[in-house]
Amino acid sequence: MDTLNFAGAIGAILIGVVLGLTGGGGSILTVPILVYLLGINPITATGYSLFIVGSASLVGAIRNAKLGMIDYRTGIVFAIPAFISVYLTRKYLVPAIPDVLFTVNDYVLTKDVGIMVFFALVMLAASISMIRGRKESVKPCCSTPIDAEPKVSFNYPMIIAEGLVVGVLTGVVGAGGGFLIIPALVLFAKLPMKKAVATSLMIIAIKSLIGFLGDIQNVAVDWEFLLTFTSLSILGIMLGIYLNKFIDGKKLKKYFGWFVLLMGVYMIMKELVL
Repeated sequence: MDTLNFAGAIGAILIGVVLGLTGGGGSILTVPILVYLLGINPITATGYSLFIVGSASLVGAIRNAKLGMIDYRTGIVFAIPAFISVYLTRKYLVPAIPDVLFTVNDYVLTKDVGIMVFFALVMLAASISMIRGRKESVKPCCSTPIDAEPKVSFNYPMIIAEGLVVGVLTGVVGAGGGFLIIPALVLFAKLPMKKAVATSLMIIAIKSLIGFLGDIQNVAVDWEFLLTFTSLSILGIMLGIYLNKFIDGKKLKKYFGWFVLLMGVYMIMKELVL
């Protein structure tokens, strides 16, 4: 049975606070907190992360739905290949990964270490996205009314391909993948940035929770621990949304990006060198 200690409880709340403040990025902390603070096996941690991230994103999606910020048609087109991909990844691909990936002389790279290194590389990519930030598209001054919504134009092949890639990534490392989903919605579905962020939460919730269903048969779930941790993360989201009134989320996201960058480098050093 997994035990939620004080540090883990603070970590759970921190995940939610970052999500509430920045609109994304907090899920990247879930697996390191579960593995390094609570000593949970990386395979189990990535499965738990799907449930935690999915539940937290669902709370954010419901809030955005009430504000009319979600583009449901775009979200469904993206979510279908994503949740199929993540479900199959958790049910078949992750269990099929060998316990020993390869050996070089006396060095043995295990499945657990390989997943954590891969996760660290995802963290590095996410950190660069957060540090660079995203530029809002500028509307022409005189061509269309300022409040006019651009017509959604689907690039179906690219949306499906991106959904499949994000699904596999989510399935392997247990992170939401918002740093990949949001640019895809802006580039391939022509969504305004605010709608892309809101719609991404719906996509993350759907694919993460369905992906977790593919994990139940392979992982013994400690529901008491998981529901407690998830509840604390959701409490953190509420706190983050409240604090967002007083803190500049964009600046905070850039600072958080540097923190994630350093954590990713530390994880690679710890798993491969130390």
